[in-house]
Amino acid sequence: MNDLSKLIDALEVKFFKLNQKLVQLEKKNQEMVELLEQVKKDNEVKAAQVTSLNEQIDKLKMVNSLLGSDENKRETKLKINSLIREIDYCIAQLSD
Repeated sequence: MNDLSKLIDALEVKFFKLNQKLVQLEKKNQEMVELLEQVKKDNEVKAAQVTSLNEQIDKLKMVNSLLGSDENKRETKLKINSLIREIDYCIAQLSD
């Protein structure tokens, strides 16, 4: 009977340790889930910033081409004509 008592005590100790380990792992898992969510949010913010910066780059390229230089006069004229056609199209759409 003494051996059975020792065996039960040993099982109780092991069960207690396993239960503590389970609680620790659940806590760690929750921390990881929260960290993952934060990283996802940060990633979305960074993606929005990249999109915004790419739009700014495109606008700056357009402005630079419109300002033009002797080398880019033809491109500048074509761009202006394209913009005028777009404006005329918009005006025509609004007139209808």
